[in-house]
Amino acid sequence: MSLRLLCLMLVTATVGAASVPAAAAVGDSLVVDAREALRRGDRARLTSLRAQVAATGHPLAMWVDYWELKVRLSDASTDDVDAFYARWPDTYVEDRLRNDWLLELGRRRDWPAFARDYPRFRMNDDRDVTCYALLTQHQSGQDVRAAAREAWYAQRDGDIGCQLLATSLREAEQLTTTEVWTALRIAIDANRPRAARATASLLGADAAKAVSEILDSPARYLTRRPPSASGPSARLGALAVMRMAANEPEAAARQLEAPWVRGLDANWASATWATLARQAALRQQPQAPDWYQQAFALHAKAEDAGLMSDDTLAWGVRAALRKASSDEARWTLVSAAIDLMPPEQQRDPAWTYWKARALLALAAPGAAGEGVRAGARRMLESIGSALHFYGKLAVEELGRTVTLPPAPTPLTDAEREAAGKHPGFMRALDLIKLGLRSEGVREWNYSLRGMADRELLAAAQLACDREVWDRCINTSDRTRNEVDLQQRFPTPFRAEVVAASRDIGLDPAYVYGLIRQESRFITDARSHVGASGLMQIMPATARWTARKIGLDYRADMATDRDVNLRLGTAYLKLVLDDFGGSAPMAAAAYNAGPNRPRRWREGAVLEPAAWAETIPFNETRDYVKKVLSNTELYAALLQKAFVPALKARLGAAIGPRDVSASTPDKELP
Repeated sequence: MSLRLLCLMLVTATVGAASVPAAAAVGDSLVVDAREALRRGDRARLTSLRAQVAATGHPLAMWVDYWELKVRLSDASTDDVDAFYARWPDTYVEDRLRNDWLLELGRRRDWPAFARDYPRFRMNDDRDVTCYALLTQHQSGQDVRAAAREAWYAQRDGDIGCQLLATSLREAEQLTTTEVWTALRIAIDANRPRAARATASLLGADAAKAVSEILDSPARYLTRRPPSASGPSARLGALAVMRMAANEPEAAARQLEAPWVRGLDANWASATWATLARQAALRQQPQAPDWYQQAFALHAKAEDAGLMSDDTLAWGVRAALRKASSDEARWTLVSAAIDLMPPEQQRDPAWTYWKARALLALAAPGAAGEGVRAGARRMLESIGSALHFYGKLAVEELGRTVTLPPAPTPLTDAEREAAGKHPGFMRALDLIKLGLRSEGVREWNYSLRGMADRELLAAAQLACDREVWDRCINTSDRTRNEVDLQQRFPTPFRAEVVAASRDIGLDPAYVYGLIRQESRFITDARSHVGASGLMQIMPATARWTARKIGLDYRADMATDRDVNLRLGTAYLKLVLDDFGGSAPMAAAAYNAGPNRPRRWREGAVLEPAAWAETIPFNETRDYVKKVLSNTELYAALLQKAFVPALKARLGAAIGPRDVSASTPDKELP
């Protein structure tokens, strides 16, 4: 072989090898451009980019194809959509487009096309689509009343499909006036004004006008239109009281002393008092338990077993838990609220735990109460687990030490290889790599459907190996029988986290427990409110903390891992010290700001678990419980020892600040 020919072959091989990543980079750039064109609604640009990406053979070409069709779906034909299905069968984007198309067909009232496509909808997780499907079944002569009521009552604020379904059933005289009033009460109670207005229209023009006035100003409505005890007037008055309770619970309670209230049957009177009680409980007002007792007493006379929402009953338990532990009515009210919950809600570990605690507190002494105590212990046994907050507390309540689940059998090469070749996972990782995390997460989660434990563990390990920690954790969390704690509770950046924590006197396990909940170890994470980085620091908090510790800080450093870690641990230590070392209150302050837990500690002195359960913000309540539960598992994993007692981590009882304690740092952001 001549030297010239050999050189030519080497050059050709080098250029060919380089062209593969070069082409991939070009394709990547086009995909990102297409996502931006979708954000702008630029149809022409998307059409051009769709062709360019398809020409590169990029693995994410289907996503650009989806975005291009999505922006013109209102003008698309069935042939356009069927051609898309044929190009991308059995993929996430095929089913995602089917969801969009079914909604479009519902808006077009194209019921034959809807009925043909709906059976192929695999995710089937859109309530509006469900309502459209029920409507097509109704039109075919099927009795869908029970399913329709359930979907309608549970609708979001103004779901088009669910409202159309209700209207059609009403016109067919398959929806009673009583059921419409019930839906209206549910909408007002859940603060769904658009749904309330649409529902009121089914009762006629007068009711629609009255409900509109109630939504605008319930106090003015009650003044201008004093309710009477006859006809629908009392129910409208009750709706006004429910609406008023959202801002003025005490004023709303005074309205229930008026004569017109006698016009409410037990169903409506109970529901009105329950709404009032929930709003008071959310504000941690001392009247809440008494108002719940009033609601429960009326409920005993009511005919409708489903008067109170799951959320209302949950707040009945929380209102009772905020009573002083010495109050004999505390546990009776806890038990009563849980007994009214539907069976599925009662099985939630939170309510199983507190029901068991109530039974233990209310059981007669000695042999007479042993049967009740044995039942309570069985309830605690049923939820005992190292993996969640109430599972740990249940084990400790039984006087035992929490033990870790055994590690699963190591993954085989074949299991790892199958996950690594899964096209959905590969697309998800490509999307995340390009900064399209939302799309990547949806692609990933769709690919997990129907997977057994071993497949989930292999998928989680793939994400762990790629350091996509949120998919690693969330995927491993789905397993039922095989639990890999190293996946569920990974320790990225271990040397840095441990050093930053110990430098300022923090337990590294507490820091890890918080980071896992805050960012899932995504260093460039940004929340919808502007929090950034590993420890999700808000901009103002970052600037304040940097000044406090003498760090030269700029806004563009927010997602720098080491800077974010230093700022986050410093701020956490400051709030922990401000709350006297209380880990639950410090976690609440980290999530919701320090002023709120200062207010939430007022009132009776509570055990920390009860204080955490009664936090008014859903996000913060869940956050505190998970951070503390995470912390104990990280403590065991970091120290390679047993799981420490969660009750010890929760610390001393929580109540008003001791007057002898240091003054709160009012500068803490």
